[in-house]
Amino acid sequence: MTLLKRTIDSIDRISQQTDTALLFCSLGKDSLVLLDLLYPRFKRVVCVFMYFVKGLEHIERWVGWVKARYPGIEFVQVPHWNLSYILRSGLYCIPQPKVKLIKLANVVEAMRLRYGVHYAFLGMKKADGMNRRLMLNGYAGNGYENNGLCYPLAEWTQKDILAYMKQHNLPEPVRYSLKASSGVGFNLDCMLWLEKNYPQDLKKIYKVFPLSQRVLWEYHHKQS
Repeated sequence: MTLLKRTIDSIDRISQQTDTALLFCSLGKDSLVLLDLLYPRFKRVVCVFMYFVKGLEHIERWVGWVKARYPGIEFVQVPHWNLSYILRSGLYCIPQPKVKLIKLANVVEAMRLRYGVHYAFLGMKKADGMNRRLMLNGYAGNGYENNGLCYPLAEWTQKDILAYMKQHNLPEPVRYSLKASSGVGFNLDCMLWLEKNYPQDLKKIYKVFPLSQRVLWEYHHKQS
């Protein structure tokens, strides 16, 4: 049995128990592949995107593409759980000590309760790193499902993801650098990319995190 067939079988087993899937969609390669697999197998797919700063134009363009490609989905945006740590500690902003620290598990549970959905899908893979591999190995005996949390791509590699995207005509998401892909953040590669391609989005980030201007200021100061 091929990897793709095993993956589809694992998804089909869940679809036989419910017609609704909750997908945590970062708009990265893994989550787009997973959405492509889930969409034809569930009557209702709710995509949850966790934003760093809400309303960034280059992100909204991708959201628009996803909605056009999969018109039957529901798409909701919520603050990224990591923002609770950033805001509380005052990283590039005024500290907010009253902010409650949360984790991904808290966001997952909140969305499951909000939409009345038991099964939540995440695009994590063993190939992502040692911690992911150790965690996912613990769920292997149950088809990579743990109390309603489903990881159908657990055995996939980056090569498998890229091959699927090519075969199914899925465009490559935004890459802020040639390094390992990551989302919007304060890292230099991301901010340089925004400065060049979407300066209006950079301004939106500065509005929320004004001290983050220091990242590019220090970089350009060293270059001069």
